[in-house]
Amino acid sequence: MDPGTDNRPRRNETAGQGDCQWAGARLVTHPGTARRGGLVTVPGIPATTMPSTSTEARALRPHAEDAFAEELAALAAADDRPRPARWRLSPWSVATYLLGGTLPDGTVITPKYVGPRRIVEVAVTTLATDRALLLLGVPGTAKTWVSEHLAAAVSGDSTLLVQGTAGTAEEAIRYGWNYARLLAHGPSREALVPSPVMRAMAEGLTARVEELTRIPADVQDSLITVLSEKTLPVPELGEEIQAVRGFNLIATANDRDRGVNELSSALRRRFNTVVLPLPETPEAEVDIVARRVEQLGRALDLPTAPDGADEIRRVVTVFRELRDGVTTDGRTRIKSPSGTLSTAEAISVVTGGLALAAHFGDGVLRAGDVAAGVLGAVVRDPVADRLVWQEYLETVVRERDGWKDFYRACREVSA
Repeated sequence: MDPGTDNRPRRNETAGQGDCQWAGARLVTHPGTARRGGLVTVPGIPATTMPSTSTEARALRPHAEDAFAEELAALAAADDRPRPARWRLSPWSVATYLLGGTLPDGTVITPKYVGPRRIVEVAVTTLATDRALLLLGVPGTAKTWVSEHLAAAVSGDSTLLVQGTAGTAEEAIRYGWNYARLLAHGPSREALVPSPVMRAMAEGLTARVEELTRIPADVQDSLITVLSEKTLPVPELGEEIQAVRGFNLIATANDRDRGVNELSSALRRRFNTVVLPLPETPEAEVDIVARRVEQLGRALDLPTAPDGADEIRRVVTVFRELRDGVTTDGRTRIKSPSGTLSTAEAISVVTGGLALAAHFGDGVLRAGDVAAGVLGAVVRDPVADRLVWQEYLETVVRERDGWKDFYRACREVSA
């Protein structure tokens, strides 16, 4: 890296709170630096160059603690149960925030996760102990979504995030250096750039590591000392950062995907693992897709479709049948394509269909609006998957009552 480059962390990368320094084991923001609407404002920078929270320039996807601030505030006000150190809500309220419910004052908490209650309870209970949490599952099972909302409900901050990739370096998990200050003054606290994990340790917050199994194995293992000893040595300074009460870590990982690195047994032992399953029933999956599509539609200012339930049900049915290798009535065995055909992909297909209907149709979600999206999700391998798709169209979709329009639309885009 160029020695003259200021390597201070930015929000969603490493630190994300302006110009920061270490004081003891606590991160301090310089005087005059403030948060506004979830963003950092710095004196001397014209307001026109800073992101605005106005309607015209609102965030495309607000963080969970911002998008659901009213629900979190209502839960906190009604919460009279014991809370672990530095938690914003009690474990019971955190579970209610994720699963939904109605408070005594009539406030409705919308469900963020639709699935077995016990899974959420085990995840929340894990965070209340000194054990880190690993959310495991196939792609598209809401691991990142659950991770973000857990961090928002527990710590009020879901942005202490390390995004795992094949190129993630150890500095992203431990710490880095501001090389200009390092060259000018040598190793010092002022030159140290804390990672999200280090910040969470110092402030007693919840850190997140997304796609842990995509991180190289030797970098993964840098978490072992953090999770077992709750310390992060800084040998250059002859010091260490000790985690304060309230610190914990949530990691997500795919157990069936390409390009993953297996966790070492030593690291895996430091986690309590919770497996997030695919929705058990078609009705549950349709409900999940409909809820999420409605949320995304509002964020994208898409007109509300008069009734898209039939097409949502069709997309979910196609995905489940191809995923399971059998039709819903259990009578016909079919081949499965190479893709995962997850709930998240179904949400993407329906959202894309709504956009087509809104901008190039009459606003009503129809078979032709989702056909291209379904084809793109199913046919990942242009040879093998296309054969699977054509066979499914001719043997299942063509013969199904009430699906003639879907069959014709899929044939058109498949030609």
